[in-house]
Order: sequence, then C-alpha cells, then structure tokens
Amino acid sequence: MDENGAIRLRRVIGRLARQLNASSTGEGLTPSQASVLGLIMARGPFGLAELADLEGLNPTMLSRVVGKLQEMGLISRTPDPDDLRSASVTATAAGRRIHARVTAQRAEVISSCARQLTPPQEQSLTAALPALEALADALHPPGPGRASPRA
Repeated sequence: MDENGAIRLRRVIGRLARQLNASSTGEGLTPSQASVLGLIMARGPFGLAELADLEGLNPTMLSRVVGKLQEMGLISRTPDPDDLRSASVTATAAGRRIHARVTAQRAEVISSCARQLTPPQEQSLTAALPALEALADALHPPGPGRASPRA
C-alpha cells in the first residue's frame, strides 16, 4: 500500500471508530470503558498489566477505567493467590448484558449504513474483512497464550 492509501485507511478507521464509540455512551460507558469491557469479553480474563498493554493505556488510566467498571458492577477483580499485588478481571453478568447491548447497537449502526451502499460496495467491504483483520493482528499480534480477538 502506498503512503496515500495508508493515510486514507488510517483516516477512515479513525472516523469509523469515533462514530462507533458514540454508540457506547447510551449505556453510560465512555469509549475507553466500552473498549476495556469488550476486550475482557472477547479475550479475558486478564491480568491488569496485560490489559493495559492490549488497550494501550497507562496503568493509572487503566486503574481508573477498571475501577469505574467494577463500581458499576460490570467486571469483577480476582486477586492472584500467588501474587496478591496482581489481580485478574472478568465480566459479570451485568457486564455481559451491557456488552451485548453495545455490540448490538454498533452492529445496527454498521448494518444501517451498509444498506446505504451499493451492492458492489457492500460486497467489496465484506471481501476486505479478512485483510483488515490481518492488518489489525499485524499491528498488535496476539501474544503467547492469547487468542485472536476473532476467536
């Protein structure tokens, strides 16, 4: 991909992310909170250090996000019996319900917009999904013992 194509792709991904992040606010979540909850649902449970790495958040910011999610009853923290300074986080039943609603809202936003595309545009977009997934994995590959987010 040439530089212009890379710039266009980055811009469109950013626009899509901002528009989709807005759908989480209806559930009372910030985009960071929705992202952390989604990652825990897709690939958790996680230790906080691994979660910070995957989300690209500094430990202080992650601590705030995790604290708020725990306060809202959407995740639970379980201390590591071998290292009481460490803990893992998992989604609660309430967290799973909120995540399902956010996921459904985001899917509806995408589906609604996709219906406005021409059939060839929609087919091209669908055909590009494997390449986009591979690009996402190349940008931040799953580490040892971690499953791909599509798993």
